[in-house]
Amino acid sequence: DVQLVESGGGSVQAGGSLRLSCTASGGRIRPYFMGWFRQAPEKEREGVGRIHSAGSTRYADSVTGRFTISTDSDKSTTYLQMTTLKPDDSGIYYCAYMPAPTPITCTNMLEASCYNTWGQGTQVTVS
Repeated sequence: DVQLVESGGGSVQAGGSLRLSCTASGGRIRPYFMGWFRQAPEKEREGVGRIHSAGSTRYADSVTGRFTISTDSDKSTTYLQMTTLKPDDSGIYYCAYMPAPTPITCTNMLEASCYNTWGQGTQVTVS
């Protein structure tokens, strides 16, 4: 089974940067999507961005231009580089995995219901 472990969260002042990591183990099946999500207290989990195993990325409008998803050379680790952070970016950040074929209703892969494997999350606090 695929297992995901996030790291890199912490506290940062508004305008600062953080880089989150998501390390995968257990053998992912290509092609696949890796997604980043966040959840603030009393709010639904929302998609931040995703990357396809072939390299294409897509982001939520709220983070476009500020957040970047990338992978290391062997693609075992997926990164979320966050810049110009705002207090509204605070929350628990999760990475997720979903192999193809994806559900037919998942058109942009930014919906939490489109993923079947999740990490435990890492807290990000922006003040």
